[in-house]
Amino acid sequence: MAAIDVSRLKAVFSGIDMPLSDTQTESFATYSDMLVEKNEVMNLTAVTDSEGIIMKHFADSCLPLKMVDAPRGAKLIDVGTGAGFPAIPIKIVREDLRITLLDSLNKRVNFLKDVSAALNLGAECIHSRAEDGARGVLRETFDLATARAVARMSVLSEYCLPYVKVGGRFIALKGSDCHEEIAQAEPIIAKLGGKIGQVTEYTLPSGDGRTLIVVEKVKNTPREFPGRVVK
Repeated sequence: MAAIDVSRLKAVFSGIDMPLSDTQTESFATYSDMLVEKNEVMNLTAVTDSEGIIMKHFADSCLPLKMVDAPRGAKLIDVGTGAGFPAIPIKIVREDLRITLLDSLNKRVNFLKDVSAALNLGAECIHSRAEDGARGVLRETFDLATARAVARMSVLSEYCLPYVKVGGRFIALKGSDCHEEIAQAEPIIAKLGGKIGQVTEYTLPSGDGRTLIVVEKVKNTPREFPGRVVK
């Protein structure tokens, strides 16, 4: 039995005006099967029911594409990607994007490599701490960086903005009620060469509140960043 209800998946994505092709539907189904199977032997996600995967992983990952323009062929890095959210769902619906998946746990990176191979995503999967990866050849080479993490916005910005080239954007997927967190992050964002360009509050089809924060990269990040970030 499949991990998700594919008819429900297609209905949800049609409801958010992102209708899925048969190939995309199959990719999401395969991804969810691999996620649930691997989750039995390692901790990838607390959400394993069909409705939860569809809403909290797949729709949640893809909805920002309705609010942020991602240029065709853009290079995207997902920092602290975990089980691949939001970048793998984004790649499934936007095949033209070139994605890099970065995570600090090698077991997760191996899972991501398996998913990329199974879905023919062509993803680059890198085992690295976020603050280490941004000091080398990956620094300021991406059009977009994404993060869907529980860390505060100030921490996420220091992790992610060093990867983004000038003119690019860092896209943070956060929960609701984070205005204070955003305000507190603005000084460090400015030091990192960024400025907040968009804050959009919205709801998932399930009714759960979300906030999309887009940080524009307006100048190069000083070499002292990222530091040894402490949450």
